[in-house]
Amino acid sequence: AIHYDDVLLERPRSAASGHAAPFQLGIQTWTLRNLDFDAVVSFAKKHGIRNLQVIGKHIDPHADWEEIKAKKAILDTNGLRAYTFGVAGTSMDHAFNRRLFEFAKFMGIKVIIVEPRDFAIFDSLEKLVQEFDIRIAIHNHGLTSLYGNPIVVRNIIQHRDERIGVCLDVGWITAAGFDAAKIYRNYKGRVYDIHLKDKTVEVTNQKLVGISAHIGKGDANIKGLVEALTETNFDGVLAVETDSPIFARQPDDFIRSAKGYYESLVNP
Repeated sequence: AIHYDDVLLERPRSAASGHAAPFQLGIQTWTLRNLDFDAVVSFAKKHGIRNLQVIGKHIDPHADWEEIKAKKAILDTNGLRAYTFGVAGTSMDHAFNRRLFEFAKFMGIKVIIVEPRDFAIFDSLEKLVQEFDIRIAIHNHGLTSLYGNPIVVRNIIQHRDERIGVCLDVGWITAAGFDAAKIYRNYKGRVYDIHLKDKTVEVTNQKLVGISAHIGKGDANIKGLVEALTETNFDGVLAVETDSPIFARQPDDFIRSAKGYYESLVNP
């Protein structure tokens, strides 16, 4: 078994302070969408990253319970954890949503990533958040998507249970023309998860277009974001992710580069 004390895994130390950073690095397994579950486990161990944000291809919350239990046992045996799931499908069907929370409770998941297609779904989700004491975090895509504008997201969460917050996708917020660090601060403690993604932003036909880039090579203000996370003692996970099918075909190179850039910021 891998010995996690021997790898830079959980809370990297800041050279300036000598103290461990409050946040951790993870992998959004959409980045590993070309791999099956067993290959994802091997990949995470090889790269010394314990925290997995799991997609339905790798663990389906609506699968047979025996399958879910078996996969959790594999994660446990290998020193890995599905710290969250998403982006999760949600529905106006309360029973459908309940199964998602039952799955999260069994897996030990404390936050579920969501992007409901209808604002009315939040009524069901809020009841389940309160019943299970499990957070949900609203994910953003591009500016034209339902939650692409931070103003929309703020208007939702300010009227809801405080356990309803934000999954800040750094790449998409950048592609929408916003500074990730400023947006993080503007959410005032309601960011519960982060997709560590980068994009180069270009103007095409008078519209902003985000092009996938290696972490640290695009236009996202990741350095400023890490500084803001440190200052506010963010204690969540930064899940490395790419939308690029090209990077996803070569995930070793992508994750190795992302991890190197991340470590250069938290331990310069």
